[in-house]
Parts: sequence; C-alpha cells; structure tokens
Amino acid sequence: MIEAIASKWWLLLLRGLAAIIVGIIAFVQPGAALIALVLVLGAYSFIAGVIALTAAAAGVAGNRWWALLLEGVVGIVAALLIWSWPIASTIAFVYFVAAWLMLTGVVQIAAGVQLRDVISNEWLYILGGLISIAFGVWVFRSPAQGAIATAFLFGWYFLLYGILQTAVAFRLRSLYGTIAKAVKAM
Repeated sequence: MIEAIASKWWLLLLRGLAAIIVGIIAFVQPGAALIALVLVLGAYSFIAGVIALTAAAAGVAGNRWWALLLEGVVGIVAALLIWSWPIASTIAFVYFVAAWLMLTGVVQIAAGVQLRDVISNEWLYILGGLISIAFGVWVFRSPAQGAIATAFLFGWYFLLYGILQTAVAFRLRSLYGTIAKAVKAM
C-alpha cells in the first residue's frame, strides 16, 4: 500500500504547486481572489442544488422528498444570485465571515470560562475568543479592509498548505525510490 501511495507522489506535488499559485494570486490580487472564491462558492451551491433535486426526483428521502426539493431550489437560487451580483455577494460573504468570527469568539469565551475548573491556562482559549470578536468587529467597521484581510488569510493558508504538500511529495518521491531499490534487490 505504501508503494502505491509513494508512486503517486507527483499528484501531491501538483496539488501543492496549485495551492502555492492560488496563494500568490491572493496576495497579488486580493480583491479578484476573494471574488473568485465567492464565485466558486456559487458553483458549489449550484452543484449541491442539482444533486439535491436529483435525489428528490429519485425518491431518496422517501416521504420527505419535498425537503430535498426545497434544498435544491434554494441552492440553485443562491448560485444564480451569487453569479448575478458577484460584488454584492462578496460583500455579503465578508459580513458573514465577520458575524461568524464574532459568534465563534463569544462561544470560545463561554467555553473558556466553563473550562477553568478542568484545565489550566484557559485564559488562552478566552484570549482566542476575544481576538475573534475584535477581528469580527474590525471587519464590520471596515468591510473593504476586512475583505482584503480575508483574501490575505486565504492566501497564507494556500501558500503554507502548498509548501507542506510539496514537501510531502518530495518525501514520498524519496521513499518511492527507496522502495523501488528494495523491490529490485529481492
């Protein structure tokens, strides 16, 4: 099994390089990268909607077919709205991220307070919650800067992920060479 995985090292390399390219694009063109992310979200919503409609038509949910039908229609309508108004959708996405950060921060603070009897240094969890709230408030107050910051965060993620995937690919390539030599020696 390890030989099969190691022999496909180049797939991880391609995935890593693609992630690095996306990360660089997010740094060079953060606005365009964020709009592209929202458009991809629209594509996902459309595909998920079509799948839900197909499942409803196939009777997958039994008597609850209407729930899948509704889910499918909502997914397709959301996709059409995102594609029709990509800038407005991007702004809505930024506000959604801000609200999510603030809500997450409140939950983290509450969990940190409850964890104080169970673990030490629970203040780190509470601090993380405060940082989430502060960043969410900042994004609400300055959505344009929040959008760029969000694009940069995605850029850092893709860049770091790509570097790690590339490193793993080269480790697998090395391992595959070692395995190939061992098999020939047998």
